[in-house]
Amino acid sequence: MEETAACKQQVASYLNLLAEHRVELVNEIKNTECILENLLQSGYFTTEDRELVRRKRTRHDQVHEILDIICNKGHEAAEYFVYVMYKAKDVYPELQDWIKIIEHQPSEHLVRKTILFTDAVCQYSEKLRCQLKRETKFVTSYVQKEDILLDDTYTETLMELINGVNETKGTISNLEDLFSDTGIINEDAETVFVTGDAGVGKTILLQRLQNLWSKGELCADVKFFFKFRCRMFNSFREEDKFSLRDLLFKYNCYPDKDADEIFSYIRQHPDSVLFTLDGFDEISVDCDLSDIPDVSSPFDPTHPLTLLMNLLRGKLLKGSKKLLTARTGTNLPLRMVRKRVTLKGFTKDNLLQYLKKFFKNQPHQTLVLTQLEANPHLCSLCSVPLFCWIIFKCYKHLQSECNSQQILDYVTLTDIYLLMLEVFLNRSSKTGLNKRNKSQSETFKAKRDSLMSLGKLAKEGIESNNFIFSQEQIAAAGISEEDLQLGFVKSAGHYDGCGNQSTYEFLHLTLQSFFTALFLVVNERISAKEIIMSFTGKIPHGGQSCPFTSSVSCKNTQRSSKEHLLVSQEHFQLIVFFLCGLLSKTKVDVLNHLTCQISIQRKRAALKSYLVGCVKTYMNNDFYRMQAVPSFKWLVRCIFEVQSKEVARPAAKKIHQDYIKFTYCNVYSADCSAITFILRDLQETIGLELDNNNINDYGVRELIHCFSKLRIIGLNANQITDEGVLVLSEELRKYKIVQFLGLYKNQITDAGAQYVSTLIDECPSLLKLAIGYNMITSEGGKRLAQAVQKSKTFKHLWMWGNQVGDLGAEAFAQALRNHPSVKELSLAANGISTEGGKYLAAALEDNSFLKTLWLTANKLDNEAARWFGNMLKVNRSLQTLWLVENNFTLIGAKHLIDALKINNSMQDICSLLRMTVCLRFGGCLKEGNGNVKMKWQCIIDDDEHFTKISPEACTYTINFSEQYL
Repeated sequence: MEETAACKQQVASYLNLLAEHRVELVNEIKNTECILENLLQSGYFTTEDRELVRRKRTRHDQVHEILDIICNKGHEAAEYFVYVMYKAKDVYPELQDWIKIIEHQPSEHLVRKTILFTDAVCQYSEKLRCQLKRETKFVTSYVQKEDILLDDTYTETLMELINGVNETKGTISNLEDLFSDTGIINEDAETVFVTGDAGVGKTILLQRLQNLWSKGELCADVKFFFKFRCRMFNSFREEDKFSLRDLLFKYNCYPDKDADEIFSYIRQHPDSVLFTLDGFDEISVDCDLSDIPDVSSPFDPTHPLTLLMNLLRGKLLKGSKKLLTARTGTNLPLRMVRKRVTLKGFTKDNLLQYLKKFFKNQPHQTLVLTQLEANPHLCSLCSVPLFCWIIFKCYKHLQSECNSQQILDYVTLTDIYLLMLEVFLNRSSKTGLNKRNKSQSETFKAKRDSLMSLGKLAKEGIESNNFIFSQEQIAAAGISEEDLQLGFVKSAGHYDGCGNQSTYEFLHLTLQSFFTALFLVVNERISAKEIIMSFTGKIPHGGQSCPFTSSVSCKNTQRSSKEHLLVSQEHFQLIVFFLCGLLSKTKVDVLNHLTCQISIQRKRAALKSYLVGCVKTYMNNDFYRMQAVPSFKWLVRCIFEVQSKEVARPAAKKIHQDYIKFTYCNVYSADCSAITFILRDLQETIGLELDNNNINDYGVRELIHCFSKLRIIGLNANQITDEGVLVLSEELRKYKIVQFLGLYKNQITDAGAQYVSTLIDECPSLLKLAIGYNMITSEGGKRLAQAVQKSKTFKHLWMWGNQVGDLGAEAFAQALRNHPSVKELSLAANGISTEGGKYLAAALEDNSFLKTLWLTANKLDNEAARWFGNMLKVNRSLQTLWLVENNFTLIGAKHLIDALKINNSMQDICSLLRMTVCLRFGGCLKEGNGNVKMKWQCIIDDDEHFTKISPEACTYTINFSEQYL
């Protein structure tokens, strides 16, 4: 009975809704065809009903007629009428607010019905969605026959916002935030610029973005989503010219009808368009991209690259969204960049998530994780998603087919790629891994011709900056259909706009670089000198060349070798990197089966000499402290990959700097192995700064062997947890030489604070500690305070941005009382109220060593100001006191000012914001009579009126800043 009553009420509600809102519906419905076609195909209207409506002359009359017929048809037709407008949001955007107001919830039988889109714009938008959904549903993996659902494999990576001067400004956890207003550099620009190293996940990020949009789960305001791979622009000839309309439709998705109408809509509504452009660094042209002329007409034919650059500049379709990716080191003028994001790869949690997705079986997950943990460097390589996929895929096959732990024997990235090569080759073998008796070298020898054909194709592509190959190029390289089935080269679709010719590309750029290096090493016709010359702009005086330069498509041959070091393309760096790995001593036995042993020895000797020369290029400078650039990171990687002490030791001897900084260099945990490989041979101690990278706990473990050489260790903003801090504490206590430890902005809790406090207790050499912006509460704060209290040497502690609260403040107050060495303390943004402020102020009355105290952004009020005022009347050692962003008013300000009439030793006190006071003191000025005169200013804003304070003490001169008044 109740259900029947509810149904009757619902029936009446839809009929009543149409009657009640009839005028609104008549005025707002702009498209009647979509409603008519759907009512007809669902059986609610007949052909005669449709024709009856179409005979009406005006749109208003047509809507009136539709509503009259629906009222006669009954409640189901009325409900379906509302459902059509609910479902066809793009056709009826003006009615979506009304749909929300009436709180329409479609019945179950309606949800199963298909809605037709008759509007050309909406049909095209729907076609784009269907095409993207189909193209992005799977990730091509291993060989083209083996596809994996994107939803089953995609794992988030660490994404950081970067400002205009390369500083990290937070992380992005939601893809929608890529287009939010957070982190904007230039509000007039439209391009979100995403950078990251090869294999870090830029392309898969775009695929995820495209897939979510196709399912209606992202960027709801976007009607049109156009995706491009920038490497396609290399395939156009100089004389090729076409319009923006052709670029959008021919090279993406062609409309089924009314292309002109759709393009007109796009021009009128550019804010409804989103472009993703993958691999900006892969564009290879002889001209300078900054010299490409401006084009503002969407109709005039021009070169496709000119169209691309003018889209990015906002000259074409201004107001559209663009997301552009490129490898680390690629520059885009800031005037074109709305927001900058860098991808940092997997964090430890991301890696665990990916492992669970890759290995479905729980016991297998545990086994893999246990074995990876036993090999920190291998685990560190997994922070790069591409390398992680290769390692897991090889591991999966080795475990499933031969139950081997062979992968644990692999150390360097070249080892992993050789293992992948072996697995790919044996996978195509009929015998399989578990039945074969071949060694790795025998496997390679059996497929030498295939490897050389692939290497030839890779090398020719690199030389011409070409990453897309035609069928003719595949055939010319001698690559057979069987070779293609190995999985190293995959189909890249069609790039001529008409779908007439298949094209191919290597599975990844790193793989093309690897095959190029393999070809250079194995081909006996290529001499040792040619290997070096192939990838250098010129040989500098002294006989050695820069390792990361290219003579290919070099747009400015006048650059110095050092400039080349800073701007070279990553695929050339990767080739040199793999050359180092392939020519390392451990690979000689494998490659001897593929080429002449004497040739290998000569190339190995030439490369080692070459790297030693590169070390001299970097180390022979006059800088006392060295800021490492990304290309120096590549040099360090190469030295590690070649695994030669003959190269590492000269590098260590050349380091005479006070410390080396790898800040903002995209250093991963795996790079720590390379850094350690060099620094462990240092004769003297040194400082190492690795701030703002992605070291994480695995990287800390990789640094263990060089801790005996480090006085300064900067690991700020590196995803380090308590586990990494435990390793630091245990290892640094062995050597007791560390003086500064930077752990700011990590993921350290009270447990990690306990480990650090133990380090302070047992390392009297530790003078400075930065541990702000972690997750330390009062418990961890008390532990640190007790350790500081015991230490007679500790001087500087920065705790900004934790939550030690009043209990922590009380503990630090106790530590400060009569402390003989602490000079600087920051407890800013720690949730400290007046109660904690009282403890600190009282303790400072008995302290004569502290020079600086930060209590910014806490909860101190006027009562706390009175306590600090009393302290300042007694304390003559404190020189800087920051009280910004607290709860002081004029009353609190007066307490401080009265104290300053007595205290003439203060140099800087600031307590501005939130109805407050700002007091700033400059340097002391000597008068003619020798009296010290303090120059300072005081501004007070109590939100109601402004007051200028004129102290009576003649020793002060007051200057007012009118900008505040």
